[in-house]
Amino acid sequence: MSEGFRDARILMYSHDTFGLGHIRRCMTIANHLVETFHGAHVLIISGATIAGAFDYRSRVDYVKIPSVIKLRNGDYTSMDEHINLEETLEMRQAIIRQTAESFQPDIFIVDKEPLGLRREVEDTLAYLKSRGTLLVLGLRDVMDAPHLLDAEWRRNDVMAKIDQLYDHVWVYGPPDFHDPLVGLDVPASLRRKMTFVGFLQRKAWARPLPAANRRGDYILVTTGGGGDGFELVRDVINAYRADPTLTERALIVLGPYMPGEQRQALKQAAQEHSCLEVIEFDNRMEHLIANARAIVAMGGYNTYCEILSFDKPALIIPRMVPRQEQLIRAMRATELELVAMLHPDHSPDGLRLSQAIKSLLVREPPSVTAPHFRLEGLPNLSAIVQEWLEGKAPGYLSVVEN
Repeated sequence: MSEGFRDARILMYSHDTFGLGHIRRCMTIANHLVETFHGAHVLIISGATIAGAFDYRSRVDYVKIPSVIKLRNGDYTSMDEHINLEETLEMRQAIIRQTAESFQPDIFIVDKEPLGLRREVEDTLAYLKSRGTLLVLGLRDVMDAPHLLDAEWRRNDVMAKIDQLYDHVWVYGPPDFHDPLVGLDVPASLRRKMTFVGFLQRKAWARPLPAANRRGDYILVTTGGGGDGFELVRDVINAYRADPTLTERALIVLGPYMPGEQRQALKQAAQEHSCLEVIEFDNRMEHLIANARAIVAMGGYNTYCEILSFDKPALIIPRMVPRQEQLIRAMRATELELVAMLHPDHSPDGLRLSQAIKSLLVREPPSVTAPHFRLEGLPNLSAIVQEWLEGKAPGYLSVVEN
């Protein structure tokens, strides 16, 4: 282990217009990097309304940009009703550029949106490229149905700009799971920049669980951010109502973005069943998943990483709008026997969902159903970062050996 002569600075961008997936993925990577590299500093630019609710490791911090919400029809609106969307986007773009100029990062990692929300990162990418910053685009395993993603990217010539601006493209999944750019016309030069690093493993940090969550086994029902999770929770409650023999305790996490009226309606409905417990949010979902007997979820990227990391049997009921990402991921994961899946069209059938939950309780965990599957994303990322930093300046960082 060699001591670096100066610290490395890593800037991350997470647009965060819907749900918690982007900020939680960035936080996972950031926490791992500062644990791996002695002296590394990570700064996350986030639009998440609750960016400050999470536990960041020492030497990880965040800059909050004004929040924009993505509606279910795909449109965007400003969180502040007194400021229109265009003004909000202008403020976001200015803060992003100013942050980059002040922080002067060695590496800039952009999550999922190549040019940012409404191209708000494009100017900053060009600036950082001119000063030699390593520019990395991180893509989740599944982006969307190919025809939808292709149409979205063609409007702003995104594919060519990725190839022009970025040095690397990291795919946060293994190559034999899914190609996020399948069905698109990808230049060979861009393909050469792509590395499938693998899923990002999660771990539960030591802390006592609330007493309520130590009372034996439970099924964890999670909707992620909760903004589109009403139907899933409604259907689970309906399954308990339809089948009195379904008595396994369930812990339901609504998510911080579920609308207030929906939240109250679900809480009231769940009170009819003594085996149902409802909470609104927990900033360390890893603990709840680690202590669960099984998982019922919509199947966003982070949920899969947690299911696999903690080796839990899972039933996935995917969301189908405004993106088909969750459906595509669930179908592929079902093929590989990583999870069980119930199509959302069948979820409102209480007896059918009840039977699926009962089957879940006797299902083997992923380590048994898919024993050759591994989570290698974080070690692979740190190896790439270390190689680049050592190439830039020998002895740039010291590496913390576990």
